[in-house]
Amino acid sequence: MTVPPHADVPRPVRVAAEWSWRLLVIAGAVVAVLLLMNRMKLVFLAVFVGLLLSALLAPGVRWVQRVTRGSRGLATALVLVASLAALAGIAALLTLEISGTFSDLSSQFSAGLTQIRVFVRDNFGIDDVTLQDYVQRAWKTLQDNRSSLLSGALSGATLALEVLSGAAVAFFTTVFFLLDGERIWGWCVSLLPRHSQADVRTVGARCWLVLTAYVRGTVLIAFTDGVAIGLAVAALGVPLAVPLGVLVFFGAFVPIVGAFVTGFVAVVVALAAKGLFAAVAVLVAILVVQQVEGHILQPLVMGRFVSLHPLGVVLAVTAGSVLAGLVGAVVAVPAAAVLTTVFGFYGRRAREPDTTDTDTADLDAADLDAADLDAADLDAADLDAAGLDPA
Repeated sequence: MTVPPHADVPRPVRVAAEWSWRLLVIAGAVVAVLLLMNRMKLVFLAVFVGLLLSALLAPGVRWVQRVTRGSRGLATALVLVASLAALAGIAALLTLEISGTFSDLSSQFSAGLTQIRVFVRDNFGIDDVTLQDYVQRAWKTLQDNRSSLLSGALSGATLALEVLSGAAVAFFTTVFFLLDGERIWGWCVSLLPRHSQADVRTVGARCWLVLTAYVRGTVLIAFTDGVAIGLAVAALGVPLAVPLGVLVFFGAFVPIVGAFVTGFVAVVVALAAKGLFAAVAVLVAILVVQQVEGHILQPLVMGRFVSLHPLGVVLAVTAGSVLAGLVGAVVAVPAAAVLTTVFGFYGRRAREPDTTDTDTADLDAADLDAADLDAADLDAADLDAAGLDPA
């Protein structure tokens, strides 16, 4: 009897080695995908933005198609035109509101920072000389890294072209996803093996449901944050309530930390305009809004479809910001929600008992014919290796 070559290796070591090389292969595949996405980040980002916009507008397209009883193309065109018109109108109103107060916002923010500097100097013993030394160190750091910053600035000369091209790709991606998304998804699924197509369709439908719930919920939560903090600022008599509310609205698209960080600007403006009491009141309002968002809006609006723990959200935002900056922080959470849905689905399938071969109907549904069995190379040796009786 031939002794296997690994007979002298303890079983825990063999198991650890097998897990190690499999994990290394998975890690290598993940790194390769990330490198590919980094090389083609404009395309990936544009397609992902188009996917998010499609998830936001798809219910409207279905509603318009049902009401007008028209074609899918007509409903898509009507929804896109209405959305662009509404966006242009809101942008025009905000431009008129903010353009006259932007300089005031900048001056108020600078005055607030000055008051903070005076407060730190008077209460913590950090004089102006020490603060100036910190500023000089920061400036020296910028000078030491000016080559990298300069290269970034030079690459920023093509930023406008990249933004325009990315916006165009995202727009056309949105149009075709809304117009022909089901056929595109069906073609993608048809490229996979037949036995896995049903599962892929199921998990794809669940991921689409998660994306739709996330996008609509995020817009609603951002709108609620912006309105609530804007009203609080206005009620306290702090100027620039509308620009600050708009700033909080856009900041809320970065989950958990976005609205709080942008709300800091409102606190500084309140400190400069109305004093310490108003600043503390604005800070309390921001904390209350964040608590309402975290404990009421997030569970209620997102529901059971986007089941991400707050710690997972923070880690996803951090990883996204490290990999792709602000854009990565914005898209990290929906990407993490989709990955969680995919892993959860296949994890549950792996734990379920295999019932695909219980009766003839199941075999017919799976299209398991002689060619499939031959392709799978299921012989007696395979069954014996799997611990099954060939008989």
